Amino acid sequence: MIITRTPFRVTLGGGGTDLPSFYNQYGGFILAVAIDKYMFLNVNTPILDDKIRVRYTQSELVDHTDEVQHTLAREALRYFGITNGVEIVSIADIPAGTGLGSSSSYLVGLLNAMHTLMHDQASPQKLAEEACHIELDVLKKPIGKQDQYMAAFGGLTALEIGRNGKVNVTRMGLSVDLLEALEHNIVMFYTHDIRDASEILRKQDSATKGKEKTVVGSLREIKDIGIEICSCISKGNLRRFGELMDVHWQLKKRLSKGITNPQIDAWYELAKRNGAIGGKISGAGGGGFLMLYCEEKKAQIREAMRKAGLRELNFRFDFEGSKVVFDVVSRDGRLAHIQRQNHQVSGLSLVAKLAR
Repeated sequence: MIITRTPFRVTLGGGGTDLPSFYNQYGGFILAVAIDKYMFLNVNTPILDDKIRVRYTQSELVDHTDEVQHTLAREALRYFGITNGVEIVSIADIPAGTGLGSSSSYLVGLLNAMHTLMHDQASPQKLAEEACHIELDVLKKPIGKQDQYMAAFGGLTALEIGRNGKVNVTRMGLSVDLLEALEHNIVMFYTHDIRDASEILRKQDSATKGKEKTVVGSLREIKDIGIEICSCISKGNLRRFGELMDVHWQLKKRLSKGITNPQIDAWYELAKRNGAIGGKISGAGGGGFLMLYCEEKKAQIREAMRKAGLRELNFRFDFEGSKVVFDVVSRDGRLAHIQRQNHQVSGLSLVAKLAR
């Protein structure tokens, strides 16, 4: 049995510039932070049969990988050449569709578990690149590279994305006091709305490819703001960060009609009237969490949001990224199963790898 724990993330700046349609032309920049809300993956090799079991909000029991309906689980198994004889169970602290990168956290956590199963330890960089390959190249999902890298690396992290898609990862080295102030001043409230971000991102992707001036111009400004936010935070000017979040939100709403709605706008204005400096909706928009930055009147904001029907999410920053928290595997059982598959990875049979 192998259990991995992979964090969700909150974007602080540059959101949307990590899509290929944008960074291929202008390069992308993301500043985000992982939080202590996690996706847990339990991967096990059954003892008595060669079935595949995948358990999430649904439960699948099939004979072969090709029959698996969960796309991320199926493609991860294919990536490792595993055709049968595995059980995958996932449990998340937060529901999917809330804009905190849950899908990529699932995939990165699963890849981490698979590498551990094969006695092949993978670096955060490798996990992120493999997850990007599966989601962007294999599944052709209209998403960017932020979620995979944040799930793998964790921490307060800047991602510079080149036009060729290469990602340069920088962990922000802030003082403990500054990190605690930033963590303390960010508050998040659940809107009780979940949504599939694919349609919003697909529209943004199409508009960027079509070089629509409003969308492309807004994304270029969002990138610049993201870089400025990174600079402000590193210098300890957190209030300016909050002000830039407000500017960022106004620009983000121009990317697609589905990003906001009258109810979200009303909540945001309510928060500002009660002391919030800036904020935004998590992820691609349309629901999920309302993230706010405030330095004073936190009790007043919390009370206003509570009366409006929103529930606060208490969190801390996470600095570990995806990690294996439990690893007890029957070596003989796994070896026999892999021998039956006679699978090859990187020019070496897994039998040989496990015999090292």
